[in-house]
Amino acid sequence: MSELVSIIMPSYNTGKFIEKSIKSVINQTYKNWELIIVDDCSDDDTDATVKPYLSDARIRYFKNDKNCGAAVSRNYALKQAKGKWMAFLDSDDLWTPDKLEKQIDFMEKNGYHFSYTEYEEMDEDGNSLGITVTGPEKITKAGFFNYCWTGCLTVMYDAGLVGLIQIADIKKNNDYAMWLKVCKKADCYLLKENLAFYRRGRSGSVSSHSIRKMIIWHYKLYKDAEGQNALFAAFNTLRNMVFGFYKKKRYVKKHN
Repeated sequence: MSELVSIIMPSYNTGKFIEKSIKSVINQTYKNWELIIVDDCSDDDTDATVKPYLSDARIRYFKNDKNCGAAVSRNYALKQAKGKWMAFLDSDDLWTPDKLEKQIDFMEKNGYHFSYTEYEEMDEDGNSLGITVTGPEKITKAGFFNYCWTGCLTVMYDAGLVGLIQIADIKKNNDYAMWLKVCKKADCYLLKENLAFYRRGRSGSVSSHSIRKMIIWHYKLYKDAEGQNALFAAFNTLRNMVFGFYKKKRYVKKHN
């Protein structure tokens, strides 16, 4: 377990949260990592918050020349990445300290090239919502086209097998666009353990938007990112909605 992990972190106006996200990387028991932060022209205190951590040579901080969106930021970060393993953490989410160690061990022992873990939801202030999100034990290419079962903050893949991923410049669902490319190279496997915390309900986050907007974004994902014709994109969007309801019933677990 000595291979470099590249951690991709786009940021935009998350000065209130990004320090805790960075610390959750620094506190990893697995130490051979690089954190690549690409800021999308934040107008809050993100720069000042990140600056003290740049003394750690493992952390690199880039800024877009203009506001471009998370897809462009992730594409740039992936071009800068040097690791065998690619991992993803948004600048308002958190990892448990053993996340990287356990996930890499899981993948290496089983010969997996693409994996994800369970995660817990928290509110904007970091309080637990009592919800754990899991998913299928194995997700094939067909499974990913049904639905995005994985939480972005939990995903890891083998860049040596998958190669450089670059996605279309879509404003939302750009993490899903990545998995639709990766799943063409490898099946995805679930590590059945909660190793991350997703911040739900923050203003501007996907979880705060309406169902109507999310339907539009899914249509654009299939049509623009995957290049499907209008009819097939509409069919896949409908199929995605059906499996979305199934996920809430089957894989979103409430607890005390």
